[in-house]
Amino acid sequence: MSEVARRLAKSMKEISVAEFFEKNRHLLGFDNPAKALLMVVKEAVDNSLDACEEARILPEIIVRIKHLGENRYRVIVEDNGPGIVKEKVPYVFGKLLFGSKFHLGRQSRGQQGIGISAAVLYAQLTTGKPAVIYSRTSPEEPCHVFHVKIDILKNEPVVVKYEEIESFREHGVRIQLEVEGRYYAQKQQSVDEYLRETAIINPHAHIIYYPPNGKRIEYKRAVNQLPPLPKTIKPHPHGVEFGIFERLLKLTTARTVQTFLASEFSRISKEKAYEICRKAGVDPSKPPIKVSHQEAERLYKVIQQTKFIAPPLDCLSPIGEKEFMEGVKQVIKPEFIVATSRPTAVYRGNPFKIEVCMAYGGELGSVKEGEEEEELMQKEAKIMRFANRVPLLYQASACAITKAIQQINWRNYGIPTVGNMPAGPMLIAVHMASVWIPYTSESKEAIASYPEIVREIKLAVQDCARKLATYLRKKKKVQEEKMRLQLFEKYAVEVARAISKLAERDERQVFEKLKKVMDKVNRLELEKNKEE
Repeated sequence: MSEVARRLAKSMKEISVAEFFEKNRHLLGFDNPAKALLMVVKEAVDNSLDACEEARILPEIIVRIKHLGENRYRVIVEDNGPGIVKEKVPYVFGKLLFGSKFHLGRQSRGQQGIGISAAVLYAQLTTGKPAVIYSRTSPEEPCHVFHVKIDILKNEPVVVKYEEIESFREHGVRIQLEVEGRYYAQKQQSVDEYLRETAIINPHAHIIYYPPNGKRIEYKRAVNQLPPLPKTIKPHPHGVEFGIFERLLKLTTARTVQTFLASEFSRISKEKAYEICRKAGVDPSKPPIKVSHQEAERLYKVIQQTKFIAPPLDCLSPIGEKEFMEGVKQVIKPEFIVATSRPTAVYRGNPFKIEVCMAYGGELGSVKEGEEEEELMQKEAKIMRFANRVPLLYQASACAITKAIQQINWRNYGIPTVGNMPAGPMLIAVHMASVWIPYTSESKEAIASYPEIVREIKLAVQDCARKLATYLRKKKKVQEEKMRLQLFEKYAVEVARAISKLAERDERQVFEKLKKVMDKVNRLELEKNKEE
C-alpha cells in the first residue's frame, strides 16, 4: 500500500486559479456561445462604469461588436474613465483574482477581480488571440497599448506586444477581444437587452452601441448627476464568521485585544470592547497574536450574543426613486410609473437597500402585429432584476427577486396572473444595492434567497402595486364614464324626440339642454376622479 501512496503522491500537484477556470468556464457564465458573448460585453462595461464613477466622471461608453466569420466576433468596449497606470494594465486584464474591490466594504459592481480577466481567458481559450488594451491617464501622457495573454499554469499576465501611441482620447480605456460567440438581436438574454437594461439602471450613463449589423443605437443619459460615491466601512461584528475572526486576530496590527475589537470592526467602541473581553474571560490588554483558540471561541460567542447598532449606511449608493423612474422613462415610455425605496436593512451584518420601479401601459401595452389585446393581458409581466446597478439576465427562477414576486397575491391589486406571476402590459424593475451581494454562483446571475432579502423585496413591490392598483381603478372608472357618455350620445336624439313630443317642445332645444346636463355631470365626475 505504501507504494500506491507514493505513486499517488507523485501525481499530486497544485493548480492555478486560471487553470481551474479554464476547465470550468461555465462557473463564470461562459457555458454557451450566446451567453459568452454577453458576458464579455458585460464584464467590460461593468468595469468602465465603476471606473468612471470612482473618478467622478459622467460615463460615456462605446460598445462595438463586429462579426468576423462563423461564430467569431470582435468585441470593443471603450470608456472615458481615468485610465489605468501602465504598470497595472497587464495585471488587471491578465491575472485572475487581481483587483481593488474585494476588501473595500462598500458597494461596487465588481467584487472578486475575476470578471474582465475571465473574459480575456475565454478569448484566449476560444480564438487564441490576445486581448488588446489601450489605456491613457492624461493628455500629457502617451496611450499605452498592451497585447496581453494569461499564463494559465502560473495565473500571471504575458505581454505579447507593447507600444505607445498618441491617437487616442485624452483619458480612458479601450479593450478589444476576439471571441467565439453567437449574436441574437433583441432577445431576452442578449447583448442588446443587457445594454438596454444597463441604460435604465444607470441613468447617468451615455451608451453608444454598434451591433453586428452596424446600426447605431444610442442611450442618452437621463440625469446629469453622478450617484453618491459609497464610503468604505469596516466589517460589522455580526457579519464575520469564526474562521475569519480568528484569522484577523493573527493579522491585526493592534497591540491589545480591546484595541483590535474597537479598530477592526464597526459599531464596537473601546468601552464595548472591554465589556466583551470581560464577559469572555479574556484579558483586554493581551496581544491578539497570543489569543488561544479557546479564547477566540469565547470572544466570538460573546460578540454573537451582544446587540450592536446596524452598520453605517454611507457604504451604499442607491439609485433614488426619481432617477430610477427617469431611467425607465428614457428607454420605455409608459402611461403610468411609480418607484419606491425601502429603508436600509441588514443580512449577516451586511447593509442592503431594495428599490423598485413599476411601469404600466404605454409602449408596454402596444399590441404587436397578429396579436390580440386579450393575449397581451395573458402574457407575463416583464421583470427586470438588478444588483449593484448590474442587470441579471439568467437564472431568474433561482433568484430572490423572482421568488418574492411569486409570493404576492396579485389579484388583490386587480392584476391578472399567469401561474403565480403577474400578467399584462407591466414592468417590475427591482434593484438590490449592498456592500456584498450574495450571488448564487461565481457568474453573478441570481441573488440568494435570504429571508431578510425576500421580505424587503416583497414589501417594496407591494408598495408599488398598491399605487398601481389605485391608478387602474381610476382608469377603469374613467373608461366606464366614457362608455356611458358614448351610450347617451348614441340614443340622445331618440330621447330628445320622445321628450319633445311629450312636453310639446322644440326637439332641437330639448337635445341641447340634455347635452348641457350630461356635460356638467361628466365634468363633475372628472373633477372628483382627479381629487381622489
